[in-house]
Amino acid sequence: MEVNPPKQEHLLALKVMRLTKPTLFTNIPVTCEEKDLPGDLFNQLMKDDPSTVNGAEILMLGEMLTLPQNFGNIFLGETFSSYISVHNDSSQVVKDILVKADLQTSSQRLNLSASSGAVAELKPDCCIDDVIHHEVKEIGTHILVCAVSYATQSGEKMYFRKFFKFQVLKPLDVKTKFYNAETDEVFLEAQIQNITNSPMFMEKVSLEPSIMYNVAELNSVNQAGECISTFGSRAYLQPMDTRQYLYCLKPKKEFAEKAGIIKGVTVIGKLDIVWKTNLGERGRLQTSQLQRMAPGYGDVRLSLEAVPDTVNLEEPFHITCKITNCSSERTMDLVLEMCNTNSIHWCGISGRQLGKLHPSSSLCLALTLLSSVQGLQSVSGLRLTDTFLKRTYEYDDIAQVCVVSSAIKMEN
Repeated sequence: MEVNPPKQEHLLALKVMRLTKPTLFTNIPVTCEEKDLPGDLFNQLMKDDPSTVNGAEILMLGEMLTLPQNFGNIFLGETFSSYISVHNDSSQVVKDILVKADLQTSSQRLNLSASSGAVAELKPDCCIDDVIHHEVKEIGTHILVCAVSYATQSGEKMYFRKFFKFQVLKPLDVKTKFYNAETDEVFLEAQIQNITNSPMFMEKVSLEPSIMYNVAELNSVNQAGECISTFGSRAYLQPMDTRQYLYCLKPKKEFAEKAGIIKGVTVIGKLDIVWKTNLGERGRLQTSQLQRMAPGYGDVRLSLEAVPDTVNLEEPFHITCKITNCSSERTMDLVLEMCNTNSIHWCGISGRQLGKLHPSSSLCLALTLLSSVQGLQSVSGLRLTDTFLKRTYEYDDIAQVCVVSSAIKMEN
């Protein structure tokens, strides 16, 4: 009959504890009406309790701090801190002690040990302490692997490991939407939702643009020379609440002049989000590079450089168009044709030659129109024909203008 040898006890003991900030003490108030048997006894006891808030004893939240009783939740973007202690429980001196801490995730294994060398000896009732820090950048299961190796007085090599598993949760839900403007501007709407169980203080939400863009934040208004946040004076985001941030990206001058380059740019930038929870615990998330669907303009792009909002009835008004050859290798010979509609009439010569337009080049064109109908009218009826390929490009509903009578405009 085979008997397994008894498991040898180690001379060293390993203890691991997560370092977190304390929380406010919560009490359970017990009250009654004065006509009940206890009378004012419960109220007096709560007033004498040092953990309650003076003047608000019946509130559950106290003014004392309590140490965490469990591991608690850790969220993506926060810093995981842990205290590691190796204690010599034996009565003999232990030599060549090496403590190693690794963090195993689903994609990688990270070494978190602060000290790289071994400790020469550890006397009885003495310990080796270490504190490790790591900014959590992945969600899912994490395993903290602590390994200890040492040698006894007789020279025997000893080794043991302990595993500590914890889950990293997602604190925020981030959704983005892109809007492509005719002027090569891109508007980004970012919806940020707090999916934790506690409120967050949103310290910073910014957009780091790609190299081709400049960004302007549209999350504040100017009142009396002072910029005021559109979210009010309080930057707290309650649990399950959502906040929308808006940004405008404009192409830099050196790229805006090259129409063929900025048209195909899909990488916009990345969001940088910084928040604080509970007693100032800091968290940070940075999204991956945000990408938009590149707008398809075809071979020829028509955009408006200037157009009035309001015009007078039966009086000429002017618009300025910009025509861009979006082809990267083909020169075009364009002819402009203007087709009148029931309400908008073009003033000028239709069928005129615009000349040759080289690849990625643009030309500006001033045109005159006249409206015979009041109200909100659509500018339509432009036609561009490439004589080389005998191809016609039609442009309708390129702008809208409000047509009013001259008498109404004078009264206003």
